Amino acid sequence: MRTFIVDAFTNQPFRGNQAGVCFIDDAFDPQNFLPIAIELGFSETAFLQKTGDPSTWLIRFFSPVMEIPLCGHATIASAAVLFEELEANTLTFVNVDGLRIPVSRSQDAIEIEFPIYEMIPASVPQNLLDALGLKTSLDARYNSETNILMLEIGDAEVLEALAPDYQALKASHDSINGVLVTAGSNDDFYDYHCRYFWPWSGTNEDPATGGVQTFLAPYWANKLSKRDLKSFQSSKRTGSMQLTVQDAVVIIRSNARIVLEGEMRL
Repeated sequence: MRTFIVDAFTNQPFRGNQAGVCFIDDAFDPQNFLPIAIELGFSETAFLQKTGDPSTWLIRFFSPVMEIPLCGHATIASAAVLFEELEANTLTFVNVDGLRIPVSRSQDAIEIEFPIYEMIPASVPQNLLDALGLKTSLDARYNSETNILMLEIGDAEVLEALAPDYQALKASHDSINGVLVTAGSNDDFYDYHCRYFWPWSGTNEDPATGGVQTFLAPYWANKLSKRDLKSFQSSKRTGSMQLTVQDAVVIIRSNARIVLEGEMRL
């Protein structure tokens, strides 16, 4: 099985978020999805399958723990692989829920189009804040499609310095997939920073996350009264992306670097 490792949301190798990209066919045993994701060990591995239309591909995402319906970095990683091989500037991915994800390239940038998701106000257990190393949050909201709790705090430097107790964090809540912590930027280059912790359903921390922009970008667009935004993920590997919020979609624009191509023997 042809397999790639791609660093997404960066133009540098060994930065951004690593994704596995695997090509499968009708003979692929579905019981191998999760074992392969565990073997590669990245926050997500994407599995691509051809359709009758050469510009449309089925895509499924697996963390080392479970299937994830929508993943930004593994989408942009998959697009980087396909754009290197195909004479095309546009593609469409179809995920496990039947959602169509348009993708295009312009020079070295890749654009993916995600739906906008709404959030509702949420309460935050104090032991969850304690596990993150926070005393309080400015705002707390919840998105049901991704099952993610979002917390806004007041300082991007505090965000970058967070060192969660992941065992305590996982024990602090029993019904979410992850916690996204965000703060307004301290500089003029980015609009907001974020970090995503998800010991419930993946790795402890996702280095650079596109799926959360379905609700995070609209949140900051409304807060800052602007449509075009720049986001920085202040994880150890870091990652960045440009975003445009329009109508019912979020356009995510960034880069990806293929760092390894090989063959997995099953």
